Amino acid sequence: MKASFISTLFFLTIGLNCAAQQSDSARYEIVNNMPVFYEQLKQQLDYPEAWGKSSVKEFEAWKTHAHGILTECMQNLPPAPQSYDMEVTDSEQRDGYTVQKILFNVNQWSRIPAYLLVPDGKGPFPAIVMLHDHGAHFSIGKEKMVRPFHVSQAVVDDADQWSAACYDNQYTGDYFARNGYVVLAIDALFWGERGRKEGIDYDGQQAIASNFLQMGTSWGAFINMDDVRSAEFLASLPIVDKERVGCLGFSMGAYRSWMLAALTNCIKASASICWMNTTEYLMTLTNNQNKGGSAYSMLIPGLRRYLDYPHVASIACPKPTLFFNGTRDKLFPVEGVEDAYNIMRQVWNSQNADDRLVTKLWEEKHFFNKEMQKETLEFFNKWFK
Repeated sequence: MKASFISTLFFLTIGLNCAAQQSDSARYEIVNNMPVFYEQLKQQLDYPEAWGKSSVKEFEAWKTHAHGILTECMQNLPPAPQSYDMEVTDSEQRDGYTVQKILFNVNQWSRIPAYLLVPDGKGPFPAIVMLHDHGAHFSIGKEKMVRPFHVSQAVVDDADQWSAACYDNQYTGDYFARNGYVVLAIDALFWGERGRKEGIDYDGQQAIASNFLQMGTSWGAFINMDDVRSAEFLASLPIVDKERVGCLGFSMGAYRSWMLAALTNCIKASASICWMNTTEYLMTLTNNQNKGGSAYSMLIPGLRRYLDYPHVASIACPKPTLFFNGTRDKLFPVEGVEDAYNIMRQVWNSQNADDRLVTKLWEEKHFFNKEMQKETLEFFNKWFK
C-alpha cells in the first residue's frame, strides 16, 4: 500500500513539473517581432512638437524649431566637403540629353560615383535629384533611376528588370532629362557601387545599422545627409538654375524625397511616390515595417518622441509638394495614408498654401506607373517652367 502511494505521488510530481514547464514555455512578451504592449507604447507618442501642438506658435519660427529637433536627432555626421571636385569619367549622348558618369565629394569622407544627365541646349535648366528605392535589392542603386551604360550586361539586365518591376519599363531619370531637366542620381550607402566589400547580404542592414548606432549616429541619417549634400552640389552647377531644384523618389526614394525637402532650402519642390503614413498604422502586427531590415535605412533615433512622419514632411511647407500612394499598396495602409494626408493638408491650409500640396490615391499597388510619372512631370513643370 505504502509503495503504491509513493509511486502515485512520484508520477503526480512528475506530471506537475511537466505541466509547469509547459506553462513556462507558453509564456512570451513578443509576437510578430513586436512587444505585446506595443499599443501602449504608441499611445505615449503624442508628438508634442507638431505644428499646432508645439509651444512655438509662429510658423516660420516653428519650422526652425522643428528642423532643429530633426537635425539634433541626426548627430555625428561627416562634415560638408571643402570642394565637390567634380570629375567626368564617361559620357553618352542620348535623344535630347547627355548622360555623364561623374565622381564628386559628397562629404569630407566619401567621394562617390553618380549619374548626371544634362539636356541639350543652353541652360541654366531646372533640376531634379532622383532618389532610388530600397526594394531589398542592393546590387544597383542609381541604375534604378538612370539607364546604365558601359557596364556589364549583368548590370544592364538587372536595371532593365528593375525598371519593369517598379517603374513600368521607364527610367524616370531619363524621362525627366528628355523633358528638359538636369538629373542627378547617386547610390545610397549600401547600394550599388557603395555596397559591401563582402557582397550583398540582406541581414547586413541590421549589422551596419547597429554599428552606426554604437558610434552615436544612424545609417538613416547618413543616407539623408548624403542626399542633402547631393542637392547642394546639384544646385551649385552652372548649368542648373538653383531656384528650380526639386527631388523625386519612389518607395524608400519617396521617404528620402520628403525628408530632403524638409532638411534643406535648396530644394524648392518635391514629389514622393508610395511612402507616406503615420506610426499608428505602420506599427502593427502585420505591417512590413515591423520586420526590421529595410526599416533601418529610414530610422532617425528618438525622432518619434517629438514628430511623426507627416509632421516632419510639413517642415517643407509651403513648398510645392506632391504625394501619391496606391490603394492596393500592402506596405502602406490606406487609413494611414489618409491620416497623414489630412495632417499635412491642415498645415498647408494654415499657411494659405493649399494649392501647393497635391495628395492623391491611385488604384494601384506599390508601383510607379507611366501615368503617375507623367502627372509628376506636369507637377514640376507647373512650378519650374
